[in-house]
Amino acid sequence: MKRIAIDMDEVIADFIPKQLALFNREYNENITVEDLKGKKLRELRPQLKEEIMNYLTEPNFFRDLAVMKDSQEVIKELGEHYEIFITTAAMEFPTSFTAKYEWLKEHFSFLNDMNFVFCGDKSVINANYLIDDNVRHFKRFPGQGILFTSPHNIKETGYVRVNNWQEVRNYFLK
Repeated sequence: MKRIAIDMDEVIADFIPKQLALFNREYNENITVEDLKGKKLRELRPQLKEEIMNYLTEPNFFRDLAVMKDSQEVIKELGEHYEIFITTAAMEFPTSFTAKYEWLKEHFSFLNDMNFVFCGDKSVINANYLIDDNVRHFKRFPGQGILFTSPHNIKETGYVRVNNWQEVRNYFLK
C-alpha cells in the first residue's frame, strides 16, 4: 500500500484565522487573508517578527484551531486505499507537541496515533507523497511533493498543486 504523508498546519489545521485574530486584536490592525497573498504575516510586519512568532510558542496555540473543510472525510476515504501519516514539523515549536497531539486525537481519532509523526526535517519521512503548504519540505523529500495552497505560497510554481481537499480527493481517487 502506498503512503501519503500529510502536513498539519495550514493543510488540515487552519491556523491563519487564529493568528490574524490575535495579531489584529493586539496591534489594533485589520489584516486579512487577502493581505497575506504571497507572504507570511511576519513578512508583512517584519518589525514585529519576534512577537508574531511568539504566538506559536504558546503551549495551547495549536489546540483549538479549526479543521480544514472536507479534510476529515477525504482522509477517511484515502485511508481505504493508502497508508496515512500526519507529519508536522513540531520541532520548530516544541511547546506545541501536547496541543497538536490532543488536536489530532480529537479531530482525526479514526487515524492510528502511531501514524502521527512529530519531526523537523521531513526528508526522513518514508512516504510516496507529501501534502504540505511549505515547499522547503519538498527539497529533500524522496517522494512526490504536493503543494497545498495557502496564502503564503500562492506565487510558488513548479509543483503539483491542490487548492482544497476535494482536489486532493480527485488527485488520489480519480
